[in-house]
Amino acid sequence: MKVTLSALDTYESSFTPLVVIELAQDVKEETKEWLKNRIIAKKKDGGAQLLFRPLLNKYETETLEHHNLYLVGASQIRLLLGAEAVGLVKECNDNTMRAFTYGTRQNFKGFDDNNDDFLTMAECQFIIKHELENLRARDEKMIPGYPQAKLYPGKSLLRRLLTSGIVIQVFPLHDPEALKKLEDTWYTRFTLKYQPIDSIRGYFGETIALYFGFLEYFTFALIPMAVIGLPYYLFAWEDYDKYVIFASFNLIWSTVILEVWKRGCANMTYRWGTLLMKRQFEEPRPGFHGVLGINSVTGREEPVYSSFKRQLRIYLVSLPFVCLCLYFSLYVMMIYFDMEVWALSLHEESGSEWTSILLYVPSIIYAIIIEIMNRLYRYAAEFLTSWENHRLESAYQNHLVLKVLVFNFLNCFASLFYIAFVLKDMKLLRQSLATLLITSQLLNQIVESLLPYWLQRKHGVQVKRRVQALKADIDVALYEQVILEKEMGTYMGTFDDYLELFLQFGYVSLFSCVYPLAAAFAVLNNFTEVNSDALKMCRVLKRPFSEPSASIGVWQLAFETMSVISVVTNCALIGMSPQVNAVFPESKTDLILIVVAVEHALLALKFILAFAIPDKPRHIQMKLARLEFESLEALKQQQMKLVAENLKEEPREDIKEKAA
Repeated sequence: MKVTLSALDTYESSFTPLVVIELAQDVKEETKEWLKNRIIAKKKDGGAQLLFRPLLNKYETETLEHHNLYLVGASQIRLLLGAEAVGLVKECNDNTMRAFTYGTRQNFKGFDDNNDDFLTMAECQFIIKHELENLRARDEKMIPGYPQAKLYPGKSLLRRLLTSGIVIQVFPLHDPEALKKLEDTWYTRFTLKYQPIDSIRGYFGETIALYFGFLEYFTFALIPMAVIGLPYYLFAWEDYDKYVIFASFNLIWSTVILEVWKRGCANMTYRWGTLLMKRQFEEPRPGFHGVLGINSVTGREEPVYSSFKRQLRIYLVSLPFVCLCLYFSLYVMMIYFDMEVWALSLHEESGSEWTSILLYVPSIIYAIIIEIMNRLYRYAAEFLTSWENHRLESAYQNHLVLKVLVFNFLNCFASLFYIAFVLKDMKLLRQSLATLLITSQLLNQIVESLLPYWLQRKHGVQVKRRVQALKADIDVALYEQVILEKEMGTYMGTFDDYLELFLQFGYVSLFSCVYPLAAAFAVLNNFTEVNSDALKMCRVLKRPFSEPSASIGVWQLAFETMSVISVVTNCALIGMSPQVNAVFPESKTDLILIVVAVEHALLALKFILAFAIPDKPRHIQMKLARLEFESLEALKQQQMKLVAENLKEEPREDIKEKAA
């Protein structure tokens, strides 16, 4: 028997809470009742048909605070139908990956009507988030109780509630038992082992699992660079020509690791099903605003904003602001060089041990200032990109990434380029590179994980004391969990994590030929980074909603661009080496021409390697081709069936006309 959404019960008094909705303290009762009715209403009536109840009942709200928290869940059938709606891909009994459908559920591996583990908790929470975000206004002109919060047909209710301040936040709950199992296999035991990437994916979703997979892969890919670099450290630093071979290896390494990663990424995402997920038409992002109009593609009513106005904002405001920030960054860099000259002159005058230590102080101060400037600029870039009013989330992210990467690249590497190619001081270059790399790694570990973890533990002790003092008859464990998690910081996505790896990749690939220990320090940092990031995800921040991903997205292009720049940089450094200059003692023009020719040849080799190494392994390509063929055949069969049915119906219509 076919199960329809209208048959589902949305009034279960007891269910497993998956998502928490926090409302503002002064929200009106009519607004709460309207929101509840829209969440539990049937799909045919414009609702989400989910399970919904307050964290505290009426009696408990009179004795306890936090009466503005609500729990959202769903029945198993509702989740399965939701999995079909969002296009989740699962493994079938014949070992192929196919989009899940409720009607063919028995064909999927691991499915059982009495088993609730077919969908991971992360997938269930993603489905609920999708349903909440797709609650849309029908005939309402405003949110009940708030005339200023205007609505129009098709407007996302959740987004309007968030932007109006009626809903404070929506977040998924942790599963304490599953989290404990994940922690035991992930980071609580400090042993050298592979991460449980599939378990991370099952708990946090594909986007975060891909980040940790890339972090692990990048760390192991750095080991050959570290192993080769360590012997070079034993040589005299002034023998710069010894690093020609190291720089040449660097060129091949930076290309091959990125191409091999794409193959490994395709393997993982095919196994997870996200490589096959069809991308739906993107809805307008929450912050997008404009005059109500008709979307020319979908025909729906939604805000419309002139692209000409957006371009004016980008080129007349955002671009000049970014250029001003870049100029300020260069100005700070020149102040840093003045400090270096002062420290060097002071050391030459006295020659004491204290002044030798003082030589590193300007670089340490500059590294700290760089981190502060990067974080301040990030806030400004987010504000500007939001003000540009991009319709799609993907366009917003692309413009934000471009702004941040340009500034971070110049801010972090401009001084190194200046030292290498203007001052041509390799000793200062090694000192600056080492100081910038080590200082930034230490600051990131403290600011991102250790400090938030200490603050979160302190807050957790306070919450436990308050809960233990309660006399009310409530589910203490759930109440404590919700109160504790709602105060946690919000995970802002993998942007900062990838940015940190991107800058690290730059330090290693651009200039490690003059400081071979850069890769070794990066490996040591990343081994601790895995554990600190895992601690941050599990104990410091709210659990993020799962987001299906098939790759690391725009960051793949960013890393590939950095590898191209590294070819140019390493060729220039090789051309400056005494060994190469000795071959052309008189004609510098010939040297420059040969270096440029070699650089072009290496770039050509790089692109040939990128083309020769397929992005997807052969067996994955075959499986994708087979699925595409089967889809086309199924479509043909369906069309032939429709044609046959139409041919059968035509004579009946003729008979009716004759009889009439």
